[in-house]
Amino acid sequence: MRPPVKFECITAVFNRALTVTDCLNSIAEQTLEFSMSLVVDGMSTDGTEAVIAELRGPTTTVIREPDDGIYDALNKGIRHSTGDVIGFLHADDMLADADCLAAVAKAFEDPDVDAVFGDLVYVDSVDTNRIIRYWREKPFDRRRFRTGWMPPHPTVYIRREIYERYGGFRDDLRTSADYELMVRLFYKHQVRLKHIPKILVKMRMGGQSNASWSNRRLANREDRMAWIVNDLKPPSFLRLTKPMRKLPQYWLRPSEPLPKFP
Repeated sequence: MRPPVKFECITAVFNRALTVTDCLNSIAEQTLEFSMSLVVDGMSTDGTEAVIAELRGPTTTVIREPDDGIYDALNKGIRHSTGDVIGFLHADDMLADADCLAAVAKAFEDPDVDAVFGDLVYVDSVDTNRIIRYWREKPFDRRRFRTGWMPPHPTVYIRREIYERYGGFRDDLRTSADYELMVRLFYKHQVRLKHIPKILVKMRMGGQSNASWSNRRLANREDRMAWIVNDLKPPSFLRLTKPMRKLPQYWLRPSEPLPKFP
């Protein structure tokens, strides 16, 4: 068994002074000993820089410079990362409790595991203890990609060597860059992925891909391109099956209430 030496959460942020505190505190309060935070700030102008400076601890690295959007910022984070395992926690989101990274680290004790994912809840943007949707997952089955499935990206942790081997995000795909990465790694290259039955992330409601009908149409086109750029045939009816998979999230609820954290 070879547990990872260091875990690193990368946060891309731009003008999120009101929410980044919850995000960074949820990382700082993890019980896992070897965890770090890397913040990529795209030159925020709303006071985010001051908030980050106030919260910055000895295991936090900050990069502050212009970028070309969130996926460019995340790729920059990957390039600067020194962690053995990399995860992403967006500035509006937070880890669900203090033991999330410890649970992920336990799964990575198996040397045959290249990546780990868990469950996720969408919460109210103001009352982050109010659950709107519950993304409960099952053990990984590569075939489900053909029905529009993907793991909840904010819960995915991947060994850094996988990014070095297969690359990071294609920022030319804009709204579907995370989907394309999942298809490339876990479907095309069959990177070994393990599910842990634990809620890892509380995600504030929102998202550009569903912000309007025009954005949804763009996302549909780019979802197909995620397969085409990998020399794969897109699944039939992808534009229908991918959003339909989300419907149960609206009525499912966790069996136990989430801890009020952070």
